[in-house]
Amino acid sequence: MKDTQDLFPTRLERKLGMFERIDPVVHSEDGQRNDGPLSKEQVDEFDRKGFLSFEEYFDKEEMDAFIQELGEYEDDADLKLSEGTILEPGREEIRSIFGIHEISERFSRLTRDPRILAMVQQLLGSDVYIHQSRINYKPGFKGKGFDWHSDFETWHSEDGMPRMRSLSCSIVLTENGEFNGPLMLVPGSHHYFVPCVGRTPEDNYKESLKSQYVGVPDQSSLRELMLKGDIEAPKGPAGSLIMFECNTLHGSNVNMSCWPRSNLFFVYNSVENTLHDPYCGNKPRPEFLANRSDWRPLKPVDS
Repeated sequence: MKDTQDLFPTRLERKLGMFERIDPVVHSEDGQRNDGPLSKEQVDEFDRKGFLSFEEYFDKEEMDAFIQELGEYEDDADLKLSEGTILEPGREEIRSIFGIHEISERFSRLTRDPRILAMVQQLLGSDVYIHQSRINYKPGFKGKGFDWHSDFETWHSEDGMPRMRSLSCSIVLTENGEFNGPLMLVPGSHHYFVPCVGRTPEDNYKESLKSQYVGVPDQSSLRELMLKGDIEAPKGPAGSLIMFECNTLHGSNVNMSCWPRSNLFFVYNSVENTLHDPYCGNKPRPEFLANRSDWRPLKPVDS
């Protein structure tokens, strides 16, 4: 049994105020902080804001095969029946497909793309593995939003991730524009942990992946952090990349436009930050949401 001291209490019956994070944002030693593909300015920006964005990081030609495969998944009736496929509430459209790197060899190789891995290792200061992967869809006119949340709050409470030493890479598969519900982030919010109120129901993921009610920050804390840091919504064509720290507050609006929005997410966790028992006291979530079976370090492979 691992040490299960809970340094980030949340999902309690009474409200606790937010408090400053106790973990570094950039985990590399001072002498190695800038030893990697990211410049000093980029590392400092990630440290300060909690995210970085790169327009057209991948060439359109590199993305074409992924986009074609994405279209095939949308029409796959069997995939819609999989437990790792989440449908929009009350509809037949796909909202999310989890474990995409285990479904597709092409996407698996992309998790190990040396360009991505080198940046992730530079920021997390260690070897890494995939904690979770998914595609989030937002079909035109019908795509619902995602409530404001910190990924770490959920991964800590429901998956047993002990410390803030992970990050997400979001790769744009269809253009993210002003009107189709782009990812929104609160700069600087990662410097604070916002405890949430309410006991976590068993199998909470079955509802929370469609519409989240538990693990949502209170409005007064959100207001304070937004007034301090504002809101940014990085946009760009297919192939753009957003890297954001696990505790950065983010969400997205409904898609009221005719243009679909699809983003790919790879969650990288440090091999020195592997999962404990869930801190909420429930049984662990399924493997497609929280990898507990393969914590071997990823090795770079050209995608």
